[in-house]
Amino acid sequence: MTTTRNPWIALGALCLGFFMIMVDTTIVNIAVPVILEDLRAGLDQVLWVANAYVLVYAALLVAAGRLGDLLGQKRMYLAGLVVFTVASAWCGLVDSIGPLIAARALQGLGAALLTPQTTAFIALLFPPERRGAAYGMWSGVAGLATIAGPLLGGLVVTRYGWQWLFFINVPVGAVCLVMVTFLVPSQRSVRRTGLDLPGILLVCAGLLALSFGLLEGERYDWGTITGPLSIPLVLAGAVVLLGLFAFQQRRSRHPLIPGTLLVCRNFTLANGIVAIVSFAMAGNLLLTLYLQAALGLSPLRAGLTTAPLSAAFGVVGIVVGRRSNADNSKSLLIRGLIVYAAGLVGTVALARPDITAWWLLLSMLVCGVGLGCVMAPMSNLAMGQLDRTLAGAASGVYNTTRQVGNVLGSAAIGALLQGLLAHRGLASALRLAMVLPIVMLLAAIMCCLGLRRGADARAC
Repeated sequence: MTTTRNPWIALGALCLGFFMIMVDTTIVNIAVPVILEDLRAGLDQVLWVANAYVLVYAALLVAAGRLGDLLGQKRMYLAGLVVFTVASAWCGLVDSIGPLIAARALQGLGAALLTPQTTAFIALLFPPERRGAAYGMWSGVAGLATIAGPLLGGLVVTRYGWQWLFFINVPVGAVCLVMVTFLVPSQRSVRRTGLDLPGILLVCAGLLALSFGLLEGERYDWGTITGPLSIPLVLAGAVVLLGLFAFQQRRSRHPLIPGTLLVCRNFTLANGIVAIVSFAMAGNLLLTLYLQAALGLSPLRAGLTTAPLSAAFGVVGIVVGRRSNADNSKSLLIRGLIVYAAGLVGTVALARPDITAWWLLLSMLVCGVGLGCVMAPMSNLAMGQLDRTLAGAASGVYNTTRQVGNVLGSAAIGALLQGLLAHRGLASALRLAMVLPIVMLLAAIMCCLGLRRGADARAC
């Protein structure tokens, strides 16, 4: 790999594209009512505008990470960026719901090709002792994107129309394309191995079925979809496909997930922890629902109210990342999880229908600080000490685990809330549902006890 005089400039260029991808995972949600009316579509169809993106994105991350190892991370990043930018322009130009869903699926393909390369590049650009700071910048960008999504979405839809949610990606994508082309060093593939096509087909089909079953389960009341096809059957099929993938990987000459990754204790545990934390973070939707449904805030005001949480997440993530290393990442992660859980406990205690949103500000700030203390150490523990030759494969697995954890959390929390609403009022149901993310964070803290630190972290 060629060197760059300042790897931070290269990482900044890469994070611009990652920021755009992260914003697009949430920005469309606020425009659902407008799209519903403008395209004269049914609610089920409009919800697929969001789900088509998430389904394709989650299904392809593992394969995209491994392709980065084989074909070069920069090449895959640029390919994903071009696909995403072209698909964004298509989204803004369509005049019916079917092409919009197809364009969003294409956006998901571009996002999947791009995302694993950002974390893989951290291993390629930085030595192990400096990766914590780089992961801090990466997690800070993710935190700031959670602010920009709802706020930018509300502003753009109100003033310019929903099409500009997508058109805005075109100039940003063009600028990012130029920056990455000239500022990010090129590299040869780290391994000249074959492509595990059966593995790609199995893992993509399995993740697609799993994501579909979890995302669409509540809409079909976890029962029949059509004819003999049902949500339980889809989820069972996902388990079978992923089981076949695991079986096939043990016998593959060129596995998508190298066996050396699976015997690395910190990598395996950190993936479990990121899945649990992502599950808990899906509970942020409950706070948004509470602000809008229980306290009567508009979507834009609700976004402004939660902005301090995301701001604290982004800023603290960058600061903590600079302090994160092999010796202290475990303790930073445990402290962050405790602080995040404490913030959620405070939110549950304060969230009553007769209070103003300002009462929740302190607990939301505590949540943001906790999240900021979690993300960079967690990423550093998972991938910071791995060999560079495993960067793409590890990044694909890590980002897939993160995304699947979020989808699983959304499904479980949504089902719990639906069940609680059958017996309680909205405000009470939302407060009780927030307990589930707290329980999950306690489970994550227990998992942290098995992590290694210091010199032991480098031994897989």
